[in-house]
Amino acid sequence: MIEEIADEAFDERVLKSAKPVLVDFRAEWCGPCQMLGPELEKIAASRSDLDVVGMDVDKAPMRAADYGITSIPAVLLFKGGEIAARTVGFMPADRLLAELGL
Repeated sequence: MIEEIADEAFDERVLKSAKPVLVDFRAEWCGPCQMLGPELEKIAASRSDLDVVGMDVDKAPMRAADYGITSIPAVLLFKGGEIAARTVGFMPADRLLAELGL
C-alpha cells in the first residue's frame, strides 16, 4: 500500500529524502486516480531505489497549489528536493516510468 502523507510530513518524506520520490497528487472521488493506484503499487513493489507516496489534494490543497496541480492524477518526481519530472493523467506503470525518465 502506498503511504498517504499529510502536508506536515511532506518536507521530511519528499524534500529531504535521500532517494528520488514519486508523489501522487490524487483525490478519493477521482476515477483516473483510482485506476492509477495499482500501477503505482507495481512501481513501489519493483523499485527499491524510489519511494512512492500519495497526497490527497482535498486534504492538502495548499501543497497542491504550491506545485501548480490543476489536474489529477498528477505524479511529480522529486530528486534532491526539486521537481525532476511530472505527468498528468492515468497511464500504465511502464509508460509512467518512461515519461518520468525512469
